[in-house]
Amino acid sequence: MDGFTVLDKAAGVTSFKAAASLRRVCGEKKIGHTGTLDPMATGVLPVALGKATRFIDYLPSGEKTYTARLRFGMTTDTLDITGRVLTETPCRVTAAELCAVLPDFTGTVAQVPPMYSALKVEGQRLYDLARQGKEVARQAREVEIKTLTFTGEPVPGEFELRVVCSKGTYIRTLIDDIGRKLGPGAVMTALRRTAANGFTLAQAKTLAEIEENPASALLPVDAPFGCFGAVTVSEKQAKRFLNGGELSLDRLPGFSGAGLTRVYAPAGAFLGLGDAARDAGLLLVKRVYHKD
Repeated sequence: MDGFTVLDKAAGVTSFKAAASLRRVCGEKKIGHTGTLDPMATGVLPVALGKATRFIDYLPSGEKTYTARLRFGMTTDTLDITGRVLTETPCRVTAAELCAVLPDFTGTVAQVPPMYSALKVEGQRLYDLARQGKEVARQAREVEIKTLTFTGEPVPGEFELRVVCSKGTYIRTLIDDIGRKLGPGAVMTALRRTAANGFTLAQAKTLAEIEENPASALLPVDAPFGCFGAVTVSEKQAKRFLNGGELSLDRLPGFSGAGLTRVYAPAGAFLGLGDAARDAGLLLVKRVYHKD
């Protein structure tokens, strides 16, 4: 079974365990997920099966989209509602006050990664250190918050935001920073990812839905690469490409692309990904897909 499945991950399960469940459901040993979600988070978790795992490194890693909920007047050690409560204060933050500070957190911002994260410091995961009661210095990293929009008050006392951001952004940290800006602190109470790695929530299925018909949830290996250019080659060129041989760009009439490129056989079969190196005049082989 080769291709990608977009799992609508449930709350309360790690991304690793969610992917392991798919291994059982699909009967495919070779499986790998991208874009780890926190256990409490739900939504888009792209999973590669079979030979599609060889293409994980080439998935578009640009922007990701989330819907997040927050509550003011509380801080925790995990920066979300699941953690140990550190402070609680009376909260009088209004929607207008929240909206007024959102521009301050839009654009390129510096974030200090949370202690409860999978980042490594001197070979140790930060969350392992945090569980031992240790806190270590973390360097701030620049991330991009492309859009940050107030979308309502879904329940009394909670606000909802839509966030479009770069890879590596911690929504928990964003909410904590907003809480500090407004004074009483804030925690994330829910998080749902609606787009990542070229996949959207519209393509996602729950584990129960996939169990009913695993094949119906399988997307082609080339499904996430629509943002790349494409070229159709001759039969002779297809054989050369599959054997790892580069192709001369001047022998690909009508093709003017550059960079990562989807390569197809005359009949339309996906052959893999190439790199159109204009300076060298070659279409270099990046990954080939040998379909059984």
